[in-house]
Amino acid sequence: MSVIKKLASDTALYGISSIVGRFLNWLLVAVHTRVFEQQNLLADNNQLYVYAVLLNIVYTYGMETAFFRYASKQENRQEYYNLILSYVILTSVIFSSIIYFMATPIINAMHFPGKERLVVWFAIILATDAVAAIAFVKLRAENRAKKFVAIRLINIFVNIGLNVFYLMFCKYIHEGIILPDWKPFADFFYNPKIGPDYIVWANFIASLVTLLFLWREFVGFRFTFDFKKFKPVFIYAYPLLIMGLAGATNQLADRIMFRDILPDGFYEGLTTDAAYSIYANVYKLSIFMLLVVQAYRYAADPFFFSKAEDKNSPSMIALATKWFTIACILIWVGVSLNIDLISLILGKNYRFGLEVVPILLLANLFVGVYQNMSIWFKLSNRTHFGTILTFIGMFTSVILNLILIPQMGFIGCALAFAVSSFVMMVLCYWFGQKYYPIPYELSSVSAYLICAGILIFAAWQIKIENPYIAIPFRLILSCMFLFVIVFVERKSLGLSKFFRL
Repeated sequence: MSVIKKLASDTALYGISSIVGRFLNWLLVAVHTRVFEQQNLLADNNQLYVYAVLLNIVYTYGMETAFFRYASKQENRQEYYNLILSYVILTSVIFSSIIYFMATPIINAMHFPGKERLVVWFAIILATDAVAAIAFVKLRAENRAKKFVAIRLINIFVNIGLNVFYLMFCKYIHEGIILPDWKPFADFFYNPKIGPDYIVWANFIASLVTLLFLWREFVGFRFTFDFKKFKPVFIYAYPLLIMGLAGATNQLADRIMFRDILPDGFYEGLTTDAAYSIYANVYKLSIFMLLVVQAYRYAADPFFFSKAEDKNSPSMIALATKWFTIACILIWVGVSLNIDLISLILGKNYRFGLEVVPILLLANLFVGVYQNMSIWFKLSNRTHFGTILTFIGMFTSVILNLILIPQMGFIGCALAFAVSSFVMMVLCYWFGQKYYPIPYELSSVSAYLICAGILIFAAWQIKIENPYIAIPFRLILSCMFLFVIVFVERKSLGLSKFFRL
């Protein structure tokens, strides 16, 4: 259990930048959905960020995990850091140059003419973030979590600060809502024709500032282009690239396809762009699950690679998976039961289709468990299994979205994601037990998951109009579920003495 406590401690530390940071960024949804009350105004930004997720995977092409694999020993670290960073810089410059010169065709193909500046900004953001990603992975490998967290938080606060500065301070002064004497100052910075594009501009500046704060990580760097040495690194990493793209497509297929296949007038009174913008922002309410999954992954990857040769490694993975899954189940229950309260973060014009949130949370829970289980093929150098599994998930997601979105809209998106993620998780477990057996505690975790599902379904059937009764009632249900798990796991948690009758 002490090993799990160490992993939990690392997860909590990385979670400061991931969970707290993303939570603060998530609060920007309150700004964006209130400043831009017309839903279609945010459609272009939401669509571009979806494609940016895919391109970010292309820009780093599995080199983060490859760094842990080849630079786990101190004596190899700088050598492989120079090698990997050199190739990432080279490919980032090539990719971003192509995007820069193709800005007009790209933005026209997305049906947002005249927004070339967004494509150019994203080209620079993607290159900058890819270079920064290798520097960050070096910090993780050297267990310099505090610096990792500090710079991540700087990025987040710069991004948030610029959003508030442009979209609230300058915009409200420009419109005469506050400080009318400051209008010349605000007009110098704020152009109302740009509007929502300041969201991307803030991200652009924050990425450049982040790279600036990472300058010490480049002090000893030397360009090294040795393809003979790089070839085995790439061979190890390219299945992770393909796997990452397929996995991201699985998660993003709904938002990639939604605008093209949702029938016109499916939602009365909403254009397709408006419906897409609503779904993209409602989707953000499932971020709580993603936060825990990412924070855990930051800590788990270097931890399990360092323990790869330990004979107790399978047992450690099993125990970690159990508690990770329990934590995710608690989040599923807590958010799903209290969605009416949490949804107040959204502007009133965006609070539609909230019934998809529990399904999206469950889908992300499956993704988290899958990513945790996937450590078996990373440790055993069978990364091609990851490629196979994610392609299965991607095809499942795409096919289900094609079938369900025209028939069910938002619900179809969520169901497609949940089913595809579940299929990947089950297959990962099945193959893992065959090639790298791990003694997972399936019975107890499955029981918690089923009970949580029943509780959420039952609670959603109980309609309580009075919020002063509904909110405490749902909070009590959430706490009761937590108490039941603590009671059942009292021995594992070392709390037996507190439950003696």
